[in-house]
Amino acid sequence: MSTWLLPENIADVLPSEARKIEELRRALLDRFRAYGYEMVMPPLLEYLESLLTSGGNDLNLRTFKLVDQLSGRTLGLRADTTPQVARIDAHLLNRQGVTRLCYAGNVLHTRPRGLYATREQIQVGAEIYGHAGLEADLEIQQLTLDVLRLCGLAKIRLDLCHAGVLSAIFAQDAAAAAMGEALYEALAGKDVARLSELTLGLSDVAREALRVLPALYGDASVLAIARQRLPNLPEIASALDDLEFLAAQAAQVDGAEVTIDLADLRGYAYHSGVMFSAYVDGVPNAVARGGRYDHVGQAYGRARPATGFSLDLREVARISPIEARSSAILAPWKHDDALRASVALLRDAGEVVIQALPGHDHALDEFACDRVLVERNGAWVVESR
Repeated sequence: MSTWLLPENIADVLPSEARKIEELRRALLDRFRAYGYEMVMPPLLEYLESLLTSGGNDLNLRTFKLVDQLSGRTLGLRADTTPQVARIDAHLLNRQGVTRLCYAGNVLHTRPRGLYATREQIQVGAEIYGHAGLEADLEIQQLTLDVLRLCGLAKIRLDLCHAGVLSAIFAQDAAAAAMGEALYEALAGKDVARLSELTLGLSDVAREALRVLPALYGDASVLAIARQRLPNLPEIASALDDLEFLAAQAAQVDGAEVTIDLADLRGYAYHSGVMFSAYVDGVPNAVARGGRYDHVGQAYGRARPATGFSLDLREVARISPIEARSSAILAPWKHDDALRASVALLRDAGEVVIQALPGHDHALDEFACDRVLVERNGAWVVESR
């Protein structure tokens, strides 16, 4: 086998793409900071049981495992950073008030999410801990829309769901709860035939409720239909109230197109409230996902209200229309103290200055040198090319 071949769905990031990713990463982290989010950097690998405290079987299947040669214990390469950040909030920071944390780092998946997806994503996200009210959910959704627009993405559609609807149905039927994994997979895939098969032995209330969920999709008016067709339970009514409030806010305040999809339950295993996905035109998969997960911290000794979102920066950079090709200043290579001082001043001011090595004056594929540093009357000055 050729030594330069990489594993399937693993790829190098070349200079132009890497520059674009890094520029967007800096822009997103700066925006998080402007909202008051503190950055954390969890390790790439941890003991497996720590990584798999939540997320269900799906997260387990997506996680690479290896043996730690120091302890003999099984380690996992993280497939999702969110549980790690929850651990930091619950166990290390141990704050009592609201905590806002953000992160940017690689995650690895055993299998790609889609046909052309990479198994090594750059996951960027933000989380709020310590506030159970809808204000935190609203802030996270607004921040999601904000950073996607910062990346140049337009016509964003926010797709809302609520884990409380399914939880309320399961609470009414123990048999349904026992097959939860299979049911939410069928719901997320809108596999009506599989759903009909799975619900045959359930109570009439649970069976009808589960079978109607895939049809409860559309604009905010679908919530009125849901109130009529779903069981009249306080938990379901509360979940629909939450969705109605957040849908109205996203449409009026943020100008986003909002849809409701009560069967979009990907990530249901650790979500406990409102869930959302963000879509843009021309891209079949969600470009960002988020939601409330109040119970994840319990595994680390302290359950805290929590909500957040994440995105794959490599995918967002791929579809972003922002041009990353940088302008630069071309400088000659010369042993000259004044030249070195001028180059240093320009770089300190944030300019890209490239000194062309002898014989390579035009080998500048990755930069657009629209200016040049030239000597005029004993001084080095920048001129247009």
